[in-house]
Amino acid sequence: MKRLLFLLPLLVFGAVAAHFATGLGRNPQEIPSALIDRPMPEFALPKVDGLDRPGLARTDVAGSVVLVNVFASWCAPCRVEHPLLMRLAEDGRVPLHGISYKDKAADTKGFLAELGNPFRRVGWDGDGRVGLDWGVYGVPETYVIGKDGRVRYRHVGPLTRQALEKTLLPLVAKLEGE
Repeated sequence: MKRLLFLLPLLVFGAVAAHFATGLGRNPQEIPSALIDRPMPEFALPKVDGLDRPGLARTDVAGSVVLVNVFASWCAPCRVEHPLLMRLAEDGRVPLHGISYKDKAADTKGFLAELGNPFRRVGWDGDGRVGLDWGVYGVPETYVIGKDGRVRYRHVGPLTRQALEKTLLPLVAKLEGE
């Protein structure tokens, strides 16, 4: 009996170490979303005051394959991904819409005036309520929406050329073919 008691701390340590070791191999970019393959939430966001683009609502997105990018002017990674979003908009392969998340309208307007506006529509989610419905916990996040209005993919963090070319654009092409 004393031997078993002596081994107990060793067994507990082994179990805890195994638990942490399994988490180390996970990619933090692949955070699961409860919305995948489900209809996007109902929402209707007003336009950003002073911006020359209309607001964004669920009805604006349904019917075609689109990307929805959640961003904020105070978000440093949003600045990092922005040139890639501009190139994507110039390319025109997929419509790109934006949700200004927990930001002041004037700051959003200044951010897009400074860096360029790649979005066809920009909805203002100043209090973050719509972001909660989407499951946003940080910015930037980018969602691929299918023609049927279902969320097909969620990319957490700034987009990279590799993520765009190897994951998002092939998925967009596949969904457009359906």
